Amino acid sequence: MNPDELHLHEELMLLALHDTKGTFLGVHTNIGLGGAIAAELLLQERIRIDESRRWRKLVEVRSSRRAEDSILDECLTRVRSARRRASIQTWIGRFSSMSKLRRRVAGRLCQRGILKVDEKQILVLFRQRIYPEFDPGPEREIVERLRAAIFSDDREVEPRTVVLASLAHSVGLLKPIFGRRELRPRRDRLKSLVKGDVIGRATADAVEAAQAAVAAAAVMPAIIAASSTASHAS
Repeated sequence: MNPDELHLHEELMLLALHDTKGTFLGVHTNIGLGGAIAAELLLQERIRIDESRRWRKLVEVRSSRRAEDSILDECLTRVRSARRRASIQTWIGRFSSMSKLRRRVAGRLCQRGILKVDEKQILVLFRQRIYPEFDPGPEREIVERLRAAIFSDDREVEPRTVVLASLAHSVGLLKPIFGRRELRPRRDRLKSLVKGDVIGRATADAVEAAQAAVAAAAVMPAIIAASSTASHAS
């Protein structure tokens, strides 16, 4: 991987942030980031999904070499040191619940000069950390890659772009970027991308990780609602 190339969780973070306000567009950003981390580890062939058990596919470490990214290295260490193997869905949940995940990903983008950190006053007592865009170039390139993948019928789509499109679609980021009306005629194309109609086992597994993020994002509101109901009842 090119040292200047962004990882999937960094690319997704740029898509999830409002360019000027520096606030988050989606409500399931952490789930998306967890899915992006899992997908990145799969694409880099540091983990793999064991297909030997049909009823439960478990994640195992394929390579322990350093990823030169503290978040990826920490997640890989977690998988390697786990007492029991777990499914990709379980690991996405664990990755997405890492302490200060958004801040860590955004902080790395600040170090690279793509974002800048600022604070926003909320009411009188509270301040919120925000991350406005400093260098629009990287996000512009990401959006153009997604546009070419979604709004064409080209079957030769770069694997990382396929996975990113699946992730962005899973957490509802494509509509704010391209618009609901523009995306509506491209539903079949999006389905094809999300299904992962590309060659390569690692890419297919990475798309599966994106789909797991979709499932997690879909059930999260129900879990939150159930927890809220239980707390009120008690």
